[in-house]
Amino acid sequence: MRADLATQSVPLVPNTHWGLTMNRREFVSLLGTAASTHIFGQEAATKLPARAITSGPKHHFVGYYDKCPWDKTGRYHLSMEIDFCDRQPKTGEELTLGMVDLKDKDRYIPFDKTAAWCWQQGTMLQWLGSAPDKEVVYNSVADKEYVAIVRDVHSNKTRTLPRPIYALSNDGKQAVSLPFDRLQRLRPGYGYCALPEKFPNDPAPEKDGIWWMDMSTGKHELVVPTAKLAKNKPDERFAGSHHWMNHLQFNPSGTRFLFLHRWRVFEKPWMTRLYTCKPDGSDLRLTWDTGMVSHFDWRDDETILAWVKTKDQGNKFCLIDLEGKGTVLGGDVLTSDGHCSYSPDRKWILNDTYPDKKRLQWLMLFNPKTGRRYDLNQFHLPPMLTGPFRCDLHPRWNRDGTQVCIDSGHGETRQVYVLDVNEIVRA
Repeated sequence: MRADLATQSVPLVPNTHWGLTMNRREFVSLLGTAASTHIFGQEAATKLPARAITSGPKHHFVGYYDKCPWDKTGRYHLSMEIDFCDRQPKTGEELTLGMVDLKDKDRYIPFDKTAAWCWQQGTMLQWLGSAPDKEVVYNSVADKEYVAIVRDVHSNKTRTLPRPIYALSNDGKQAVSLPFDRLQRLRPGYGYCALPEKFPNDPAPEKDGIWWMDMSTGKHELVVPTAKLAKNKPDERFAGSHHWMNHLQFNPSGTRFLFLHRWRVFEKPWMTRLYTCKPDGSDLRLTWDTGMVSHFDWRDDETILAWVKTKDQGNKFCLIDLEGKGTVLGGDVLTSDGHCSYSPDRKWILNDTYPDKKRLQWLMLFNPKTGRRYDLNQFHLPPMLTGPFRCDLHPRWNRDGTQVCIDSGHGETRQVYVLDVNEIVRA
């Protein structure tokens, strides 16, 4: 999302621990002190240790924030590997897919390469919900088409599905996708450049859009054509625009998915609408239409947490129901856009920020019950990592909510880091 939507995160209270890197015992000791003194509380800055699980000279990253890279056992952690990190990929340029063995000195185990990738979301590499102890899925190129590969990482057996994937239901039985070639042109850093765009001159194609696919059989169908969105409640903002979709996500039970409909006149900022619908495209609901919707996560099957433009309070995180009613969450504590996600038990929100004036990216936890924010660490983003190939933290939970991982470029190379939050979320 656009960094110009993010505001600087500034501590609200003095903090004598600024700049120190503490071990877990010292960190939790400070947490206990904060409970009575409010030194730690909402925006007191700390530095929870971050352990690199990948290393140079090659660069590694996981991709987007909405996918858990840990397998069911917690031993293997997915990541991608590449020789560069300071430019966009060239047509046909591949990266390596693999996993880190966390119980064998963080040994990196490569298992494939693909030309279907981007900097912000990788190749949609993730564990398959139907077999999270052994099967992964990711996008690739075959016969001049984007496809998805399902791989058993232990036996290396594979099968190919006829369409790429963007988001999977939690049970791994269904997927939704979109035209990555169009995304490459209209939102650089999120699409793929391995193949030419099919409808570059069409403002809103009838024959492309959001596709649904059965992950067992490969059966697929176009469920939300781009043209349908361009024709739904059009207004003067649509004039001269090209339309596309981005950021698809199923609700926890897989009964609905949400997505962003975006449009732009070239060289001008894009506008956004938030939609939800059933997997077959029916019951399509325009849920938020103020022009700006950014990052989000489902709290439950009927409630969405999203950074949006409100009608009367500026840009805020809101809890939005399926009818489009929104309630501000976090108020003056969650003050800027970030990659937000609920913990597995839905009791915590993990979030980050874009770089502040010192180019520090803030990593934080937020407790919706108490309304308190806990800043975990801040990571410097080198100026060379900007635009489509910037390195957002994109924080992600592990499966039991005791650890989080990030992508970061604060060291000499772009790597994956893990932070232990168990003693914070269990306190």
